[in-house]
Amino acid sequence: MNKFLPLGLFVVLVGFLYVGLGLDPKKLPSPLIGKSFPDMEVEDFHTGEKYSTQDKLKTKISLVNVWASWCATCRAEHEMLMKIAKTNAVQMMGINYKDTKKDGTKFIDVLGNPYNLVIFDQLGKLGLELGVYATPETFLVDQDGVIRFKRIGEMTGRIWEKEVLPLVNQLKI
Repeated sequence: MNKFLPLGLFVVLVGFLYVGLGLDPKKLPSPLIGKSFPDMEVEDFHTGEKYSTQDKLKTKISLVNVWASWCATCRAEHEMLMKIAKTNAVQMMGINYKDTKKDGTKFIDVLGNPYNLVIFDQLGKLGLELGVYATPETFLVDQDGVIRFKRIGEMTGRIWEKEVLPLVNQLKI
């Protein structure tokens, strides 16, 4: 009987590894889904004005995108964000994360500005509250300031059409 114990443990371990390696890391469950977006005083990227995040999120469905000029994937997804902005389906809020104003400004000047608002989060404090560990990350926030969706990685046309837009339409009802 004791001869089969190591074999049994090995089979269980292989089972856990098989299941774990099959998971999509971009679909990690977020503990923030269903919770209020962090209410913090933040700095506007362009004006330096201070305001509360919740003040800007209330009454509007918002797509909040965490980006940085040094992020290659942010550059790749930017064209899609420009397309989303043209639909006027949501308020677009950008969080310039752990970046410099000079580099962030150059990024927006060259690629265009899809955002209605841009928060300057140079030290990453808001990013920390959101649990950001990689850029880009995108959140859908409802009219009450509650996070309804989180995407780690590039926002693609397929993800917008199949996952986010249906949720936006549902929230508008």
